[in-house]
Amino acid sequence: MPEFEASYALLAFWGIVGYLLGSIPFGMIIARTLGLGNLRQIGSGNIGATNVLRTGNKVAALATLLLDGAKGAVAVLLARAATGEDAAQLAGLMAFVGHCFPIWLSFRGGKGVATFLGVFLGLAWPVGVACCLTWAFSAAATRISSMAAIYAAALSTIWIIFLGFSEMFILGVILTLLLFFRHAANIRRLRTGTEPKIGQP
Repeated sequence: MPEFEASYALLAFWGIVGYLLGSIPFGMIIARTLGLGNLRQIGSGNIGATNVLRTGNKVAALATLLLDGAKGAVAVLLARAATGEDAAQLAGLMAFVGHCFPIWLSFRGGKGVATFLGVFLGLAWPVGVACCLTWAFSAAATRISSMAAIYAAALSTIWIIFLGFSEMFILGVILTLLLFFRHAANIRRLRTGTEPKIGQP
């Protein structure tokens, strides 16, 4: 963990900013704007890029992926520039929490994969790139988005240590556990062999 040098008030402020940024449901906004329907009634009912892809609109899915990742990175970069590393890590954590449990959607959000990757790209780009590549290779090999996310999360703390960013280790463990929690249903389906592949309903 970084040294906590900012005041509690500043840390609370950046925690709230991170949460509110993370809570922006870009998937829902894009789907409605493009007339793709209500994501809650499509596929898994999730608000993330994987479910947007089930509408058949790859551009909308890519835009959702990039924007969901960007809100994690932006929260980190703003907090770091204005306050410091302690605020940056807290803002990143809360951006992830905001995506998973957004106040605007009765705390029923997404799985947080893109935001997870965005937070790491903002905090330490080598770790973020390693996690993105882990996800990409796993997705290409398995064709299962949730499996790729689990691999990326599971290896994230290894990348943190291997690449020399040990001050992020505790945050990495917390984010990994939260992502596993959000994928509990996916893990059950993976065990039974019923988890859909990328692009399937």
